[in-house]
Amino acid sequence: MADVNDYINGEMARFKDELFEFLRIPSVSARSEHAGDIKEAASWVADRMRDAGLSASVIETPGHPVVLGEWKEAGPDAPTLLIYGHYDVQPPEPLDLWVSPAFEPTVRDGNLFARGASDDKGQLFLHIKALEAQLKGSGNLPVNVVVVAEGEEEVGSPNLVPFVESHRDRLACDAVVISDSSMFAQGIPSLLFSLRGLAYFEIHVQGPAGDLHSGSYGGAVVNPGNVLAQLLDSLKNSDGSIAIPGFYDDVMDWDEKTREAIRGLPFDQAEFEGEVRAPGLNGEAGFSLLERLWIRPTCDVNGILCGYTGEGAKTVLPAKAMAKVSFRLVPNQDPERVGELLKAHLDRIVPPEVEVTVEELHGGRPWKAELEGPFFEAARNALAKAFGTDPVLTGEGGSIPIVVDFQEILEAPVLLMGFAPPGANMHAPNEWIPLENFENGIRAVAQFYAELGG
Repeated sequence: MADVNDYINGEMARFKDELFEFLRIPSVSARSEHAGDIKEAASWVADRMRDAGLSASVIETPGHPVVLGEWKEAGPDAPTLLIYGHYDVQPPEPLDLWVSPAFEPTVRDGNLFARGASDDKGQLFLHIKALEAQLKGSGNLPVNVVVVAEGEEEVGSPNLVPFVESHRDRLACDAVVISDSSMFAQGIPSLLFSLRGLAYFEIHVQGPAGDLHSGSYGGAVVNPGNVLAQLLDSLKNSDGSIAIPGFYDDVMDWDEKTREAIRGLPFDQAEFEGEVRAPGLNGEAGFSLLERLWIRPTCDVNGILCGYTGEGAKTVLPAKAMAKVSFRLVPNQDPERVGELLKAHLDRIVPPEVEVTVEELHGGRPWKAELEGPFFEAARNALAKAFGTDPVLTGEGGSIPIVVDFQEILEAPVLLMGFAPPGANMHAPNEWIPLENFENGIRAVAQFYAELGG
């Protein structure tokens, strides 16, 4: 590893300059006006893969392109790793909350601020630089590598599963490695043991054909806003549990060893409270805060539209109301089944004077890791050497739906080791990553390859 580390140390300034260049590309996948930026980012990633020593191609899909990099000179008897990441980013709004422009990388107190710094350009790019360090520093890799960089993760990856299925042979691997998550705490690396899934819906309540005067019609015509409020209230119990009949039938009961390990982590609740800046915290009774975040399902209202919301008064009885509601799911739950339970629950309680429809927006299955085997051990050793402390096992409250698809289609275990800091403001203004994490992430991934070679 000495030659690889020497290469990393000697080229780190260039690595950072290139990362800044990458972050300046506003590759927002959700906005059609950024279609050209998406193509520019895909070409940029392909060029950096070639610079690192991989072959690379930009493959078109019905949506945004996939960049595919390959290095398969370790031979047929060596294992093959598939590295996945995404080069698209979330929209930067609200722009006025950014201290520095979203697409102008800025370093403050050793932290790099820019949209995509943590999610996921910074983490994808450190993998490419680790491969470069291995191939140019030592001249070799002990494993074969396939790199998949997509441009639609932030819009639900609609074309990635078809891509993986149609390129199954080319993507065949012994393990999948993903860095699109966070460390447990700054200075404490982690490996993920679970991801929550997602079931996301719009609930629409339709009453009269048009808005009505609340004085002339209120008390006789059922108000869709009132009904929506009642429906949303019916989803949760006072103890924080979810009130939909049958919802918990498939929820996995975690073993006591895992729960003890979670409770034993050096978690600072006061720091967490300071991070969210809320008046207080609450959740499902009988579970610790980290358990609520990692291994328990949730139900949350994500948005509401109803009636008049402008300045001043307008006494309107709205014709319709809508709410966006998401459920975070845990192992053994299925988003389609949750949708069926939600619809059945609403059908039972909705008054006949209004019409209620439920639209499915997005879904992803939960995931549970295999915490054993040579790839897991190599990752654990590599993180310990790069960060100077043993990694901890953590869950992740968010969702990465493609993880389960990779595991099932390619029949390979998935290893998640993230390098973003807690509170990285992913999807929010002032997204950031410590430059220390970017540097140590490159060293950790390069060490990971050395461990596999050993």
